[in-house]
Amino acid sequence: MQKLKVAGNSGQNPGFDFLLSCWNNDPALQIAIKKLLAKFPQWGIACVDGVLVDWER
Repeated sequence: MQKLKVAGNSGQNPGFDFLLSCWNNDPALQIAIKKLLAKFPQWGIACVDGVLVDWER
């Protein structure tokens, strides 16, 4: 959760793999990740039908 907070404050992308591991482990983190993705669309990561998608992959 701390790394997600740092990403939210700095705008630095924590990486798709990290976000995906958090996404799969804890439903509460999914909410935080959705907020980050809405705040930073330039990361190129989105939630589509409940699945994280990296537009560059």
